Amino acid sequence: MSREHLPNRRQNQTLEFERDGIGIRLTLGFRENGEIGELFLNSGRSDSMLDVLLSDAAIIASLALQFGVPLRQIVHAIKRDHLGVASSPIGAALDRICPPEVPK
Repeated sequence: MSREHLPNRRQNQTLEFERDGIGIRLTLGFRENGEIGELFLNSGRSDSMLDVLLSDAAIIASLALQFGVPLRQIVHAIKRDHLGVASSPIGAALDRICPPEVPK
């Protein structure tokens, strides 16, 4: 497997949302074909433990995407509660860009 590096200049989109009373900013970086190739996550409290954990989780998800793991597979793998709701802020962010499939 090899990593697909994204160009230094690329299209991006920033979304903001709230999870458990905490403001979260999600920035997506796109490949030239329009697919998501990286993401950045920050909480409203800069350099807090949550901010660091969000950033690290986004780096791991970005690396997985760049090594060819489909976004849908990452979304499917995250922890969910008994109702199917993502348990973590990274899961909530991923669900915003790639909603989980509802079992039939």
